[in-house]
Amino acid sequence: MGERVWLVTASIYVLDNLWGFRVKGDLEDVERIIVVDEGDERVRQESLKMLKGLDIEFHGPREREAFFRSRYGSSYEKYLSLIPERSHAETSYGFLLAYEAGADYIIEIDDDVYPEQGYSLVKDHLSSLANSNGVGIESPGKWINTVDFLELRPSMSLFPRGHPYDPSTRVGNYNHSVQDAECVLNMGLWTGHPDLDALTILYLGGMDGRAPVESVGIKEERVIPLPGNYFAICSMNTSFSRKIVPAFYQLYMRYMGIDRFDDIWSGIIIKKIADSIGDRICFGKPAAKHMKRPRPVWKDLRAELEGMIINEILWRIIDRADISSKSYQDAYLEIASHIERSMGEFKEELHRKFIATQVEKMRIWVDAIDKL
Repeated sequence: MGERVWLVTASIYVLDNLWGFRVKGDLEDVERIIVVDEGDERVRQESLKMLKGLDIEFHGPREREAFFRSRYGSSYEKYLSLIPERSHAETSYGFLLAYEAGADYIIEIDDDVYPEQGYSLVKDHLSSLANSNGVGIESPGKWINTVDFLELRPSMSLFPRGHPYDPSTRVGNYNHSVQDAECVLNMGLWTGHPDLDALTILYLGGMDGRAPVESVGIKEERVIPLPGNYFAICSMNTSFSRKIVPAFYQLYMRYMGIDRFDDIWSGIIIKKIADSIGDRICFGKPAAKHMKRPRPVWKDLRAELEGMIINEILWRIIDRADISSKSYQDAYLEIASHIERSMGEFKEELHRKFIATQVEKMRIWVDAIDKL
């Protein structure tokens, strides 16, 4: 094929989902698989036995520290601090490895995401990133509800994790157009369990962390939100071009009691930057089946609550940023400075401290990329 494709996943489980993709032949074009884990050798050996023949590397705390020591010398701890432990945001580490190795495209997949009939993980992601037709979408509320593009059973109106609660962002009346564009990021949609926040799941009665609603299919294969329009980028089934990695750090989570917004906020930032540079981001195929494990829903609610408050303010701050740079790296630094200047909009000290840490990590990320 020519393109160098790396796959990144964060997991503490045996990777039977990747076995499913392998059996379908979906991993034939993947050059290397990076598993960011916690170093459990028993789990690693079971996964290796199942995925024998694939180029797969496991990177737990020990391997991550060794990488940062070898690349950054005596100041390695500064860069190691970018990667939170036992958090989905650990995937940033895999992005760093793929970027250093010169991968053209990176696919990120969660460990509870399985193949869906009729779709090919790598081929469909690459075709969605390539220059082809799609449905252009524009919303008067600046936000596109990705769950609108799922066939739900039972049928109901829901919004995904990370979509703001402000009613002005929850309007339909989309304007549609035909678009023909290459994309720098594609979010594959999902069947099975939709990606909902804990508040919505509780409202629907999902006491085990899983809502009693199922996606049985997707309505559009390629949707391109127009400039100035955002959507909740869930990284459970996502692909992107190498060139956005300097601006696609997954923000630092499991910090100050806040979690589960790493992909959401990184997604808002990358959408703003892509819009300003003139690139496009899309969602649609490939659909993959989300087979969510039972989760402590009250714990999730606690971890999401402060982030939900921050989200209502942060997306508007990012949306107002005036970006002049034409490189992803420089634009990312502009966004970091803009957020820093807007810190006063967060009324709670907890939120200001949390955002100040994110700005610091964003700058360290760019520095880490520079030094590779």
